[in-house]
Amino acid sequence: MVERRHRRFDPAGPVTGLFFLALAGLFLAGGLSDASVLEPSVLIPVVLIGLGLVGIVRVLTRGRRRER
Repeated sequence: MVERRHRRFDPAGPVTGLFFLALAGLFLAGGLSDASVLEPSVLIPVVLIGLGLVGIVRVLTRGRRRER
């Protein structure tokens, strides 16, 4: 009999996807409008903090991605 392994939900993928979709939306909104959506002095820390949070979520959920 073949055993089926139940895969648990890994939140790292959706969190990463939402972050990059939000970032793409900011850049798209800035490109389509004449005014800047966020100033570079705000945008750069937001991007760096977001990347850090995405990295933390990926590290914390690493065990869910491993095959056992």
